[in-house]
Amino acid sequence: MTFAKPKISIITIVYNNVRDIRYTLESVAQQTYPNIEYLVIDGNSNDGTLDVIQEYKDHITVLVSEKDKGIYDAMNKGLRLATGDYVLFLNSGDELYAPDTLEKVFNSGEDADIYYGETKLVNEDREILGDRRHKCPDTFDWKSFKYGMNVCHQAIYVKREIAEPYDMQYKLSSDIDWVIRAAKKAKKTVNVKDYVAKYLVGGMSQQRHKQSLKERYEIFKKYYGTIPNLINHGIIALRLLKHRLTHGKTRD
Repeated sequence: MTFAKPKISIITIVYNNVRDIRYTLESVAQQTYPNIEYLVIDGNSNDGTLDVIQEYKDHITVLVSEKDKGIYDAMNKGLRLATGDYVLFLNSGDELYAPDTLEKVFNSGEDADIYYGETKLVNEDREILGDRRHKCPDTFDWKSFKYGMNVCHQAIYVKREIAEPYDMQYKLSSDIDWVIRAAKKAKKTVNVKDYVAKYLVGGMSQQRHKQSLKERYEIFKKYYGTIPNLINHGIIALRLLKHRLTHGKTRD
C-alpha cells in the first residue's frame, strides 16, 4: 500500500540577509520531495535580499515583504498563512541537509505528530564545524528539553494542527516554548535517525546570549517546576564543564 505524501509548509523568515539567504532558498529548491509549500516572510529588506529571493520565485508559494514586530511576529505570520500538513521553520542562512532530506523525513515513519533529526553546525563560510553539543534523544517528548534544547528548531517538523502561535513575550527563546507546547500535544514522535539540517551559528540568540539564557530558564521553570529546574541546570552546567574540558569551547 502506498500513502499520499504529506504536504510540508517550509517557512523562512529573513530581514536584510543578502549574504546568507541564497543558501536557504537553494536547499529548498533542490529538494526531490514533491509536496512542498514554501513561504518566505521578509521584513521589508533593502539590502538586495529581495532580488535574490526573486531569483527563486518559481519555488516560492507565498512571499510577504513588510515590516514586522520581530522574529516571532514574522514566524506567526508564516504560520497563519501555512496550509500544509506539517510546518518547518528554516530561517535565513540555515539549510536542509541534503536534496533528499524531506524524502527521508517522511519515509521514516507514517503519520507522526513530530518528526525530528540531527543537525550540523556551519559557519559563515559554510564550513561544517561539527555536531551540536546536545544530541537528539532516541525518543522525544515535552520533557526532553529539561537538560537543554537537544533538538534544533530547524530540525523539527510539527503537524500543523498542533502548532500554536509563538508566545510574543519571549524575544529570543520562544521557539523552545513553542516546541514544548507542541510536544505536549503530540501522541507520536519519530526520530529520523539522520542529519536533516545545517544550522548557521551566530544568530540573534547567541549575539544576546545572556537574555536568551534568562528566557530559557524561565521557560524551563514554567514547564518543569522551580526546584527541578534548579537541579537540571546544575546538571547542565556540569555537563557543559565536562564537555569543554574534553573538547574545548563549543556551541549548543
